[in-house]
Amino acid sequence: MLKGLGGLGDMAGMMKKAQKMQSDMAELQEKLSEMTVMGESGAGLVKATATAKGQLIGLDIDPSIFHPDEKEVVEDLILAAIKDAQAKASLRAETEMQKLTEGLGLPADFKLPF
Repeated sequence: MLKGLGGLGDMAGMMKKAQKMQSDMAELQEKLSEMTVMGESGAGLVKATATAKGQLIGLDIDPSIFHPDEKEVVEDLILAAIKDAQAKASLRAETEMQKLTEGLGLPADFKLPF
């Protein structure tokens, strides 16, 4: 702590930490856009790929499921794969965020908005 400044020395340190965290957050946001996760349904017959930010970037459907009388089943499998990918993306983003905020002494249930 800086002598003669009372609590201002601590404030300067906190500001420095906040600036570092802001920089780290921006870097993490970029990384989350590049990280991918894959959701599956129908024992892998339908696969959805998303970024860790939850943006759907790919869909792979095994041709064996294309039967005209099973249109609703295919639609359900597609939705399930997308939801699985989005859930995994959310979990991945949360895990990466926890890594970033580990040393800050924040409450365990603290969530940063994004």
